[in-house]
Amino acid sequence: MRLVYKIYCVVVALPLFVLDTLFTALVSSATALFPFGDKVYTRVTHWWGRTTCLLFLLPVEVRGMEMLDPRQSYIFIANHQSYLDIFVCYGYLRHSFKWMMKEYLRKMPVVGWACENTHQIYVGDSRTSIQQAVEQSKKTLRGGMSMVIFPEGTRTHDGKLGEFKRGAFMLANDIGLPIVPMTLTGGFEAFNRKALSITRHKLTITVHHPVTVDDRKGIPTKVFMQEVHDIIGEGL
Repeated sequence: MRLVYKIYCVVVALPLFVLDTLFTALVSSATALFPFGDKVYTRVTHWWGRTTCLLFLLPVEVRGMEMLDPRQSYIFIANHQSYLDIFVCYGYLRHSFKWMMKEYLRKMPVVGWACENTHQIYVGDSRTSIQQAVEQSKKTLRGGMSMVIFPEGTRTHDGKLGEFKRGAFMLANDIGLPIVPMTLTGGFEAFNRKALSITRHKLTITVHHPVTVDDRKGIPTKVFMQEVHDIIGEGL
């Protein structure tokens, strides 16, 4: 059965995924300048995320979504196990959001171009870059539009939760939105950074209780960062 699945992925799922990705990039970019651009972006990326998981026959379970207000903007802080995390978030988070991304990702073929056009939030390591990202975020994250951050800065090497980068939390605190810890599991088993192909495995999103600005008032960034790290880690 594994061999049949591998053949199906290469012959059927992968070509359809490439076409779907091109369609998503073109449509979201072409409509980005219009007032309805964010709605189109949300719908086509939701479709892209779901169809990718369906094409590769990956079952997805979502937990804790009932704790979220669909009209509220949040900053989702999640662990990063695999490229599949992106599709799971787009397809199953059921929330409009932008990504906080590293500067070098602008150079990715097609996807980088689409991310630039759809106003994803790029950030470097300097305090100046973080401050610019904060200003952009304040303009973008309104009316239920949220942001997803992978504070480890890269995919895990061994399936374990890595150290968090301080910059993501500095930015989150400056923006002043509720923070939602989120645990993603199954991605490492399905498609880790050393894998050459996808292995069929269940993917899970676990949404934890939102932490408001008042909840974290007076808590040093380093302490709060560790608290969120522990919450996400417990979900693993």
